[in-house]
Amino acid sequence: MRTISESGHLAGGRPGGPGGDARRLHGMLVELMRHRSLRDPISATCAELELSAPQVHTLLSLGHEGPLTMGDLARRVAVSEKTTTGLVDRLERDGLVQRLRDPADRRVVRVKLTAPGARLARRLDAGVLEKLTWLMGRLDAGDRRDLFRIIGKLTAITEEQNP
Repeated sequence: MRTISESGHLAGGRPGGPGGDARRLHGMLVELMRHRSLRDPISATCAELELSAPQVHTLLSLGHEGPLTMGDLARRVAVSEKTTTGLVDRLERDGLVQRLRDPADRRVVRVKLTAPGARLARRLDAGVLEKLTWLMGRLDAGDRRDLFRIIGKLTAITEEQNP
């Protein structure tokens, strides 16, 4: 197990090395997340719609990916399957999602947006896009290009580890 030294670097992680750079990135991300407007571009919408952040993220995930199994949905929203059951119960009660049994395997339950749920997911996604447009507008074209290149590279690395 790696520990953090008194200088604030991971033990064995010198400044400019992977451990030190990981520590620096961590600090920068923590600082960035302190700004509520950037932490979750839809947080105000959550309160307005009386939905929790996991419920909103559930709607967005289903809007982007289509019907998902309960297990896949739990992974996308980063909650347990038990928590997902409660989320889906509430969203189903509100007429935003419906459960569908897989005809090939009735044990498999997929969650799908209803028409009102799809409209709400599009509205939420538009709010996220608006916030990202504002944020990208503060970067020059070269910085945006670098950002996309780096995020693409990190995505490829994580896909290699989790196919």
